[in-house]
Amino acid sequence: MFLIYLLIIIALPIYAQSKVKSAYSKYSRVRSTSGMTGAEVARLILDKNGLQDVKVVETPGVLSDHYNPITKTVALSTDNYRKPSVAGTAVAAHEVGHAIQDAHDYAFLRFRHRLAPVANITSNASWIFIMGGLFFSSLNSLLGIGIALMAVGVLFQVVTLPVEFNASSRAMNQIVELGIIRNEEEPAAKKVLSAAALTYVAAAAVAVLELVRLLLIFTNRE
Repeated sequence: MFLIYLLIIIALPIYAQSKVKSAYSKYSRVRSTSGMTGAEVARLILDKNGLQDVKVVETPGVLSDHYNPITKTVALSTDNYRKPSVAGTAVAAHEVGHAIQDAHDYAFLRFRHRLAPVANITSNASWIFIMGGLFFSSLNSLLGIGIALMAVGVLFQVVTLPVEFNASSRAMNQIVELGIIRNEEEPAAKKVLSAAALTYVAAAAVAVLELVRLLLIFTNRE
């Protein structure tokens, strides 16, 4: 049973990463019919939504794209920022989707933002207690504390899902309504966004599985 569990938590993230890399690699080579770079796509959507105060900047790396709600900045990786591709269009629109969520005070984004610093601390600290509880069975309370701390990190992973799915939905609506992509490009853009979303699903699934496993160990010791 443990081997099956181990196989799942190893294979699921690898599969998700391979899907997103495959989709992104394929469609980053397909030039968008609009001829707009990711930076231009992001700027257009932001302006059309009255978000002229949100900046669009270039950031190093591959698929390092993100939105920073503190600095009100959409950061796009070099290829997506500079090149006109279907993948770049989808990714840029997705990150702008987060900016629109921010502007509309989207509840899940607000909650995730507030939870992030707490989850970062508790996730790192949880393993100290968990390892202590696992090595010393007489100190089961340590394991319980570790599980409680880990649960905060798992909650963060779960809350991330609606945030990412909603941003992708907003992205598709924007690039279609604004005529940034044509009908024949929609399936490709959706594939890029769906593959990216799968990585968050995999991360959340692995986190939940590990939490459940530790809970079973904890309860069986009672």
